[in-house]
Amino acid sequence: MAASSNSSLSGSSVSSDAEEYQPPIWKSYLYQLQQEAPRPKRIICPREVENRPKYYGREFHGIISREQADELLGGTEGAYILRESQRQPGCYTLALRFGNQTLNYRLFYDGKHFVGEKRFESIHDLVTDGLITLYIETKASEYISKMTTNPIYEHIGYATLLREKVSRRLSRSKHESRKTSVTSEEHPAVEKKEHGPRRLALPRMPQLIISSLVRRAALTQNDNHCNYEKTHNFKVHTFRGPHWCEYCANFMWGLIAQGVRCSDCGLNVHKQCSKHVPNDCQPDLKRIKKVYCCDLTTLVKAHNTQRPMVVDMCIREIEGRGLKSEGLYRVSGFTEHIEDVKMAFDRDGEKADISAHIYPDINIITGALKLYFRDLPIPVITYDTYAKFIDAAKISNPDERLEAVHEVLMLLPPAHYETLRYLMIHLKKVTLNEKENFMNAENLGIVFGPTLMRPPEESTLATLNDMRYQKLIVQILIENEDVLF
Repeated sequence: MAASSNSSLSGSSVSSDAEEYQPPIWKSYLYQLQQEAPRPKRIICPREVENRPKYYGREFHGIISREQADELLGGTEGAYILRESQRQPGCYTLALRFGNQTLNYRLFYDGKHFVGEKRFESIHDLVTDGLITLYIETKASEYISKMTTNPIYEHIGYATLLREKVSRRLSRSKHESRKTSVTSEEHPAVEKKEHGPRRLALPRMPQLIISSLVRRAALTQNDNHCNYEKTHNFKVHTFRGPHWCEYCANFMWGLIAQGVRCSDCGLNVHKQCSKHVPNDCQPDLKRIKKVYCCDLTTLVKAHNTQRPMVVDMCIREIEGRGLKSEGLYRVSGFTEHIEDVKMAFDRDGEKADISAHIYPDINIITGALKLYFRDLPIPVITYDTYAKFIDAAKISNPDERLEAVHEVLMLLPPAHYETLRYLMIHLKKVTLNEKENFMNAENLGIVFGPTLMRPPEESTLATLNDMRYQKLIVQILIENEDVLF
């Protein structure tokens, strides 16, 4: 195939029932440039150099000047040597011939060789990658700057599969909504039981709060909670063999760290292209290795659930057999058994058996639920909203404080909001059994405050100072669950 900026390599095709797609066009211009890049030519020192660092080879020429290095390279493209600085003994320089001039780079070693961010096993690999990068960026700087202007992402490949997946999910959601609607019409008492408390509580609130809650209620009714927005979890990646960017369709050049890969869904793109990819990550279950310690939104999207299955399953178990248990959530279960539950969820997911037959002590299940929340990398009440919740708790006027709490709730990511909503409904049920379990909203606030919210910066003093406000926030959420959510 001819090498030009318009040449292409065919990729795999993607088809849909709705319309037929053309095979992806992978742009080969940058690939051809990489093939044309100068090859490294090591200039060996003819003599044995004293005090040569053990991690350098015969390309090391000892203490020589820039002029001597330039002369040794002889104007050959890709030729390179290593030298020790005359001005700073103990500091080493890579002298490389490129573009009819000698380039000098400060060279470092920490187990691997590097002059910038990338780290290499050998000097040869470092020089090879450097020559490729220099050549491509010299020949195609304008082309690279415009790579993201006409992406293939919205038309084929990953985005197409994503749309099909979301479309199927929405169809299922609409079908389930229709079934729920029919059930409500057949059993109006069920609807009253679910929404009655919310309506009864609204008249007690100021008009400002009522209107805000009504807006949220309208949004909630129309929300497809499973279709949460999620950013990609990009990490620098070294691709073995030729790879093309799934956003701009251009070749990912270099020997190592050519681009980034989303560790949740596997999307491969250039580092500069990753800034333009929408927040539409669809985590792949094969990439999610565990349930505990996994980002909340990542977990629910991978399993296509409204909330983490740990939360649903534990709460079902607790409400089924433990609401009247004395000291519920305050009494601790055996740590070993709680760890067993954690491992069961990590190993078996929603098939984990946490029944009374396996774990008769309900405190093991409450402990496993609390541990799940503590292990989240981003707490249910996120780091971004933590300070705003604390500020809201410090407001002395109860009505203003409630409105402030409500406004901050709206800032939570949807999956976090839904999980918190479901938990507060459950904890309200716990308080309704206070005569038997001796757990009121204040006691639960003490337990769940530091479990659901943690300060962004770990500071013992700040944590101690905030504890009463953490408790108060959870207490407010429980007591006003029917109007806040």
